[in-house]
Amino acid sequence: MTKIVAVTAVASVALVGCAKNDDSAPSSDNTSSAAGGKDACADASGDGPKVGLAYDVGGRGDQSFNDSAYAGLEKAVSELGATCKEGEATDGEAESAREDRLRQMAEAGMNPIIGVGFAYSDAVNAVAPDYADINFAVIDGYDPDDKANDNVAYLGFAENEGSFLVGAAAALKTKADHIGFVGGVHTDLIKKFEAGYVAGAKAVNPKIKVEVKYIEESDLSGFSDPAGGKAAAAAEFDKGADIVYHASGASGSGVFEAATEAGQWAIGVDSDQYLTAPADQQPHILTSMLKRVDVATFDMIQSVADGSPLVSYQTYDLKADGVGYSTSGGFIDDITGQLDGYAKKIKSGKIKVPTAP
Repeated sequence: MTKIVAVTAVASVALVGCAKNDDSAPSSDNTSSAAGGKDACADASGDGPKVGLAYDVGGRGDQSFNDSAYAGLEKAVSELGATCKEGEATDGEAESAREDRLRQMAEAGMNPIIGVGFAYSDAVNAVAPDYADINFAVIDGYDPDDKANDNVAYLGFAENEGSFLVGAAAALKTKADHIGFVGGVHTDLIKKFEAGYVAGAKAVNPKIKVEVKYIEESDLSGFSDPAGGKAAAAAEFDKGADIVYHASGASGSGVFEAATEAGQWAIGVDSDQYLTAPADQQPHILTSMLKRVDVATFDMIQSVADGSPLVSYQTYDLKADGVGYSTSGGFIDDITGQLDGYAKKIKSGKIKVPTAP
């Protein structure tokens, strides 16, 4: 298997700081870069696609999902001459706020307009029919009704397949035969991560114990709550787990803190989080499940530039190098052969990875 090292994500993630959780921080439609960092949209001056990128809660600087989308946008600015406009969701905002954000981008002539995260599904469904000449996409999105939108692409990932591989890694590296999972919000999407992780661990050791805890049942703030992530992971370490995998967005920084304080391992998500973690936390990040949101974002922009916009459901799986695992730190170098063997079986269909617990 090709180790999916998110090179483009590294370039941008390294430029940004910790996730923004300060309620006083500005929430505009032109997200500012971290202090001293490059701002792709502010610097863009090409004549390529005009891209609207609407971030989920946590925004640019989450060192995870949103930053990976930004990496794809940066690549489009560099390689396609794209210009862009950014917007960011806030905790607890009304659905109308997401719709307004998308409409403002549409009125500004952005095309494509990409919503980062499933929470934009309803807003895109409401707005897209009013702008038939504009192409929309939703990362991890879905069509909420039976009437398909001809100008919307739903860009999804086989998170369960990537999570299977890091679950296998956890089972191969644990000394306690006891591991954990922390999810940000208890949704069908995040349960895909849980299902794959547990399946991968049990493929290695059917008797392994897996702790599972979600920060929130339905509130999206579970993706931007480092304190909640730390508490959830600490509870699992206290129960005897020695490796915890998180799928919790910006809350994962708290999971890394808990692992560091407990002297145990954590597993990152979406991007290679070893590369953006503080130096004291890096020795505790075993690997990360890579979800190539940057690839999906760039592909959507490229398709519009080529005059053949992506539409309907698109899935980025192991075969498409849409998911994988990182090897930074060298902590799993001794087991990559075994992980690649599992990946080969998944690609061939010999292993069917569940999508729900």
